[in-house]
Amino acid sequence: MNEQYPLTVYFDASCGLCHSEMMAIKIHDAAQRLILVDCSAAEFDDTPFAADGVTREAMMHCLHVRNRQGEWIKGVAAFELIYRTVGMSAIANLWGGRYTRPLMERVYPWVARHRQFISWTGMPLLFKLWGNCEARRAFKRSRQCSEGQCSI
Repeated sequence: MNEQYPLTVYFDASCGLCHSEMMAIKIHDAAQRLILVDCSAAEFDDTPFAADGVTREAMMHCLHVRNRQGEWIKGVAAFELIYRTVGMSAIANLWGGRYTRPLMERVYPWVARHRQFISWTGMPLLFKLWGNCEARRAFKRSRQCSEGQCSI
């Protein structure tokens, strides 16, 4: 097992976009490397993170991930890490690609601020469809490797 796992993902489950994306990701977490935590819940307590300077308010404005060593990964880097963790490399490359990451770094704060509105536009369905497509590709690659037809 990799030393960074499990990853604890702090996200806003009250947001339709955030919730649907995290549920779609979790479905593909076959190795159980992600622990999802709803930081929007009334009972959520951020006091254990005060020493790190991480608050519930910060978590509600930007996706936060904490690895097993207690290191925090935020925003675009967090999305890239989450998608890589579940084997969805095409989406991870969108978040962290050499040419796309600068764009994502600029767009993500706007999306985070307007996520409730975006949730009403049907974007959660798009994420679900894209995630399912990526999962089918990953399954096909895995099956080819198990049959000795791996291109790696």
